[in-house]
Amino acid sequence: MKIIIIGCGRVGSGLAKNLSLQGIDVSVIDNDPKTFKALGNTFKGKTFVGMGFDQKVLTAAGIEHTDALAAVTTTDEINLVVARMAKTVYKVPSVAARVYEPQKAKIYRRLGIQTVSPVTLGIERLASMLIYSNLDIERNIGAGQISLVDINVNYRLVGKTQADLNIPGEIQVVAMTRNGKTSMLNDAVTFQANDLLHLFVTSTSKDKVSKLLRS
Repeated sequence: MKIIIIGCGRVGSGLAKNLSLQGIDVSVIDNDPKTFKALGNTFKGKTFVGMGFDQKVLTAAGIEHTDALAAVTTTDEINLVVARMAKTVYKVPSVAARVYEPQKAKIYRRLGIQTVSPVTLGIERLASMLIYSNLDIERNIGAGQISLVDINVNYRLVGKTQADLNIPGEIQVVAMTRNGKTSMLNDAVTFQANDLLHLFVTSTSKDKVSKLLRS
């Protein structure tokens, strides 16, 4: 698999190193060659100096044969231009972009571009932490209608099974971590103290989960 990353700031360099460690062919583009130092000596991918929307630079980076592209520069406008080029001109199968302005994310999505908005994610995360302080909400899915929630098994849950917690259309236990090992569940598995449960919960059902954890 080949992936191109536009921008080698903290997000770009971190993403590049993560993907490279997984054995993925990574190419990073940035107009400041000094930023490549953040990749470290263990980075096995390629680096290209230039603007992310320069077609010569993109061609040199292999965009015509790439499987995915991430535009994560510090400028929404550049990310939009590069993402659109990748999607419409080069027909890159998977394109994602970081967007600082939440409203601009809607424009990207209409164009079929996946987006990550640090502002929106931060707001949702803080709101959840304040309202549901006893829930560890890992991330919100879609527009926040579904959340991936981690909960520690307390005395109320010891001995119960996923069937005791699942509510169709509202709460679904999807996995459990026990002694550092995460696995899928079936109704024969009973919860033990110190287990960590991973659940999908609708936004309207967080109160129900929160009440289960109150002593």
